[in-house]
Amino acid sequence: MGNMDKRKRLEEEVFTYRVTKNSTIFIEYNGKTVTTLKGKEAEKILKRIEQASTDHEVQLILAKVTGNFKRGNEKNASKKRHEDV
Repeated sequence: MGNMDKRKRLEEEVFTYRVTKNSTIFIEYNGKTVTTLKGKEAEKILKRIEQASTDHEVQLILAKVTGNFKRGNEKNASKKRHEDV
C-alpha cells in the first residue's frame, strides 16, 4: 500500500467511520456521510480495519471502500456543487 497515497492527503485523516449496534458502518469524509455498509460487506471491512497496523492504513481502506475518492476528484466535486448553485 506504500505507493497509493502519493499526494499525502490521507495523512490528514479525512475519513472517519461509525459502527452501529446492528453492525452498519457509516463512512464519513470531512464529517459528511459518503458511504454506508451493511451485512457481510460491513463485516469484511471491519475485519480489515481491525487488522490495520496504522491509522494511515485505515484511511487507505476507507478511501478504497468509498470508490470515487481514489482519483483526487473529491475536492473538485464539492467545488463544482457550489458553482452549480
